[in-house]
Amino acid sequence: CKAKGCNSCYVGLIRYILESENRRNIKLIESIATKVDALSEKYSALTDEELKGMTGVLKERLNKGETLDDILCDAFATVREASYRVLNMRHYFVQIMGGICLHQGRIAEMKTGEGKTLVSTLPAYLNALEGKGVHVVTVNDYLAKRDAEWMGKVYRFLGLSCGVVAPGMDDDEKREAYACDITYCTNNELGFDYLRDNLKVNIKSLMQRDLHFAIVDEVDSILIDEARTPLIISGQGDKSSELYSQVNRFVKTLIVDEDFTIDEKEKSVQITEQGGAKAERFFGLSNVADIENADLNHHIQQALKANYIFKRDNDYVVQDGEILIVDEFTGRILNGRRYSDGLHQAIEAKENVKVRNENKTYATITFQNFFRLYKKLSGMTGTAKTEEEEFRSIYNLDVLEIRTNAPVIRKDYPDCVYSTEKGKMRNIVAEIERVHETGQPILVGTITVEKSEELSKMLLAKKIKHEVLNAKNHAKEAEIIAQAGKLNAVTIATNMAGRGTDILLGGNPEYLAKQKLRNKGIENEKIELATSFVQDVDDEIKALREEYNAIYKDFKAQTDEEKKKVQEVGGLYILGTERHESRRIDNQLRGRSGRQGDPGCSRFFLSLEDDLVRRFGGDSLKRVYDFFKVDEDTPIESKMISKRIQAAQATIEGMNFATRKSVIKYDDVMNTQREVIYKERSSVLKGENVHEQILKYIPWYVQQTIDLSIDKDDSPTDWDIAKFNRNIEMRLLPLGTEFFTEEKAKKWDYENTCEKLEKAVFDYYENKVEEFKEKGIDFYEIERMILLKAVDGHWIDHIDEMDKLRRGIVLRAYAQMDPVVAYKQEGTEMFDDMIERIQENTIKLLLKIEVRNVEVVKPQQEKQNLVANDSEGKGVQAKSKKKVGRNDPCPCGSGKKYKNCCGR
Repeated sequence: CKAKGCNSCYVGLIRYILESENRRNIKLIESIATKVDALSEKYSALTDEELKGMTGVLKERLNKGETLDDILCDAFATVREASYRVLNMRHYFVQIMGGICLHQGRIAEMKTGEGKTLVSTLPAYLNALEGKGVHVVTVNDYLAKRDAEWMGKVYRFLGLSCGVVAPGMDDDEKREAYACDITYCTNNELGFDYLRDNLKVNIKSLMQRDLHFAIVDEVDSILIDEARTPLIISGQGDKSSELYSQVNRFVKTLIVDEDFTIDEKEKSVQITEQGGAKAERFFGLSNVADIENADLNHHIQQALKANYIFKRDNDYVVQDGEILIVDEFTGRILNGRRYSDGLHQAIEAKENVKVRNENKTYATITFQNFFRLYKKLSGMTGTAKTEEEEFRSIYNLDVLEIRTNAPVIRKDYPDCVYSTEKGKMRNIVAEIERVHETGQPILVGTITVEKSEELSKMLLAKKIKHEVLNAKNHAKEAEIIAQAGKLNAVTIATNMAGRGTDILLGGNPEYLAKQKLRNKGIENEKIELATSFVQDVDDEIKALREEYNAIYKDFKAQTDEEKKKVQEVGGLYILGTERHESRRIDNQLRGRSGRQGDPGCSRFFLSLEDDLVRRFGGDSLKRVYDFFKVDEDTPIESKMISKRIQAAQATIEGMNFATRKSVIKYDDVMNTQREVIYKERSSVLKGENVHEQILKYIPWYVQQTIDLSIDKDDSPTDWDIAKFNRNIEMRLLPLGTEFFTEEKAKKWDYENTCEKLEKAVFDYYENKVEEFKEKGIDFYEIERMILLKAVDGHWIDHIDEMDKLRRGIVLRAYAQMDPVVAYKQEGTEMFDDMIERIQENTIKLLLKIEVRNVEVVKPQQEKQNLVANDSEGKGVQAKSKKKVGRNDPCPCGSGKKYKNCCGR
């Protein structure tokens, strides 16, 4: 182009250069997929037994030194043929490309309806041949169970085991599922099980194997959207819940813009000086900003967020007296998840439900750091390209766009923008009424539960039959989505990310056939068995299988006929009632229409009063509308407005990315420490002998004891010899040991004293080990258990301390310090202190633990018991079934009264 001032050519050149890497990778993948496709005839000629035998052949090739890449073509061709025979589904060429992309540890962006569930079978089978386990991760337990049953038929046909991990399973069931070659599970259950395993004290009770390879379905939803909320396992804390109710009553007295301000863009609140004065009067404080009032300030901040930022039926719902979080990206309830930092309790106080005590964190991890534990990670979704920078920087994953199997012919119409919310809603209902008369199925997307219910009431007033899918009735999800493509269907859904069920034009015959059997009273387990590949079934299941096939055939004929009618009226109509903060969610809604070359259309209806538009320039746009006197029912299709909205979405995506980057910067500090602790626990659990490690603690502990007992500034002859010996008795050697004397004080030499005391302690400790052996007790096992207990106890306390540090570390920015750097420095110091406490408590207990014969129930009966000395050097009974009175003789055999001996 020779036109002056034209920059489009340069922009195109830059885009061409940036996209060249993607094209090169796609070409390489296409060349491999072509080789797989060429093997189709060879493998279709094999008998079932020969095809099943390929699993053994491929494993043998791996054992002889070939790599997964060497056997990829044969493995993929095997799965492709097996899938056709078992499921009557042969992988398309583009699905083979997607499978190669996943095997290479990449993200495959494949549009909705392209069969991503089937794509995962290719890399799952290939990588499972190594025998190290493959995890296929889904966003909910319904999909995990469905896919494990559905795709599991292929794996079992080929001789591999397939399991599913779901909430409610016990540890033995989960252990069996994780031991399978391929395991389907949800991201939440997978992460929680990892944390639970790292709280176990017995190697046999562990559920998971090493994290080898994961295929993450709806990867953007799991690795991006849920990355801000960490997984937390907690127990009952000791903080009272009364303060939350008291603070909630206080914040309800505050006035917006006078006592506190709200930043809608940042979704944050800030109390003003006037609000602080009110807090001082309400709580009877002299200065609310004092450091001792930091906890109260935090509670006020969370109560303000609960009341003015977090909205009912948007961010959460109230069911059966509980606050349940709603995932803003999928519209589902996040069962078992609670807001952290006391925010959940603040919302409970706001909604006047029972406020649970703040919990104590036992273990925590973010999804970002959890999934980076896998040796190889891959993912698939319909929308990932807009977040490729984040995938690259955090997970080291690149995104490849895989073309669709059939061209997309869906029409995406420009947005209709109205001046008011009321005008928009009236015109949405009018549009639904108009389209509904033609018979065209409509899927209406909302972004909140509240909006979906409001629209439902308006449609009921118009007597338009419809279904509503939101967080309050997610149990009917499969039923609603499966039939959303039928003639005259109107479906209102709160967000459509990760639904995992395709909307088939004309209806879903498989679902209809199963539903008919359920309506006849047949148990779901029998239906699933009848529709599975399992051949070894009884006559009842065989008869049920024949009945199902007949019913399915009838429904298939009906849905095929109805599909033609739906295609004639234009396919599925997607109607968005509002733009989401993330462009990906809008694209996911659009992508529900136009699958596999089907016709369809989409349009978004917006208003200048929508949250997104209002927060980012809606007022200035409204002035334009007012200037031209545009009424409420007149829409405007403007490129300027569309660009403004897209820019707002990009701004919010950038802000969310920054938030997640901040989360991971802080969590990386904890993650480094977590890896050290969990590695230590793992080695102890696996039976590693820690005796040599314990011996290394002794010199440090001896030196610490000496430093605790003397004042180096004084002369040795002035030292308190009795105190020195008492400390040695309490911490190092048996009672009655007089290691230090006045004679030694006169010849004092620090290094020499340390050396002699260390030798005495080493000898004493090794003699103790032999003493236990003679009693038939494995002292090395005692070492392991005491070390494990010390690690767990101090690690839990450390998590709490790090959490407190993080809350206040942001204030370092006022002192021109980087809060993350300060957090890392102080966190490292706290971690080192914790390690020292672990070492001290472990060696202190081990040096004082003894075997004694203690009378328990019968006067003549003796029983071996472990006892440890307390801080005063007296024996503390470890186990005793008989209650001892304070003035009774001490059962340890010292001859003293219990209150003067072990009872102290």
